[in-house]
Amino acid sequence: MSKVIIAGGGAAGMFAAVTAAAKGHKVHVYEKNEKLGKKLFITGKGRCNLTNACDMEELFDAVCTNGKFLYSAFYGFTNQDTVDFFEECGLRTKVERGNRVFPQSDHSSDVIAALTKKMKELGVQVHLNTEIREVLSAEGRVTGVCTRDGKRESADAVIIATGGLSYQSTGSTGDGYRFARALGHRVTELSPSLVPFNIKEETAGRLQGLSLRNVRAFVYSGKKCLYEEFGEMMFTHFGVTGPLILTASSRIQKQLKKGELRLVIDLKPALSEEQLDKRVLRDFEEAKNKQFRNALGGLFPAKLIPVMVERSQIPPEKRVNEISREERRKLIYEIKNFELTITGLRDYNEAIITKGGVHVKEIHPSTMESKLVSGLYFAGEVLDLDAVTGGFNLQIAWSTAYAAGSSIL
Repeated sequence: MSKVIIAGGGAAGMFAAVTAAAKGHKVHVYEKNEKLGKKLFITGKGRCNLTNACDMEELFDAVCTNGKFLYSAFYGFTNQDTVDFFEECGLRTKVERGNRVFPQSDHSSDVIAALTKKMKELGVQVHLNTEIREVLSAEGRVTGVCTRDGKRESADAVIIATGGLSYQSTGSTGDGYRFARALGHRVTELSPSLVPFNIKEETAGRLQGLSLRNVRAFVYSGKKCLYEEFGEMMFTHFGVTGPLILTASSRIQKQLKKGELRLVIDLKPALSEEQLDKRVLRDFEEAKNKQFRNALGGLFPAKLIPVMVERSQIPPEKRVNEISREERRKLIYEIKNFELTITGLRDYNEAIITKGGVHVKEIHPSTMESKLVSGLYFAGEVLDLDAVTGGFNLQIAWSTAYAAGSSIL
């Protein structure tokens, strides 16, 4: 039996504790907040998107950074293993659109409760309101930790599961990166990810609160398409957000640092231009004596109509039966190519995860143990691993935590 100290009581920390304790180790979790799982509580808008029920190939495709590193971890503890674990803990799950797995109750608190109960059953000791100041080592081996109040605690192994920099109000203030650097590890460039976009045009502010479903979004750098996906998005006072946008943010960061990018939205992706033209003609025929601005209710939400009238450059008072073929074609073009300018990303306070982290070349992929310091392990967001939305980042947390917790001798 070894004494294991885990820095951080989030998703990765709690699951690493469960795994290590199940192997017979004496486990202590140190959490600087007043309760466990503060960030887990707000994930998935408070519903907690546990994992994704896709096949393994899709699981790897969803990883944006260092997917090959996760081969052993993902196969060692799969997305199906995640579902099975929580079901065995008494947490019923359900699968929604996009194979996203949620608790049947739609309450993230039930996920935290399941993990907390399991930890208690296995004898894990939890130290709340206890911040680790330093991870101690000697002669290339971890020896324990020193808390903020100067107390030293010895340990045979330490798992760093402190999260990243996103949602700093939950305690994710980058402590793990500081610990890693102090112990000789490299930390790659850090940036917010799965984060909304700032948009140059005032259009976004005018459309604030409007959600668009079943649209297709493209992001271009010049003529090069960097991203294309179908789904839903929403306008905000500063720009755009929603699943489509958050996933795009994880794919285009490097290019965005070089300058502005174009966001092009196809508002009617199910229709070709020819089919859309027939649809518009049909709507126009039914409203032929109306003014143009009053004839678009069947095509767009009310909030979008004034914007589309402007973009079409068709006079709003013009009678529908007077609209020319060229004017109609301009309207169709704007419907299929609703263009906005991306100027940048929002900050960590609005980011779901952090891109970057402890360099994985310095970590054993099958155990998550440091190659530099024996007995030192990493799990979750503190590592240079990230994925798109849909439960994939939590799966990274579960899988890396399992690898770390089950590998301690």
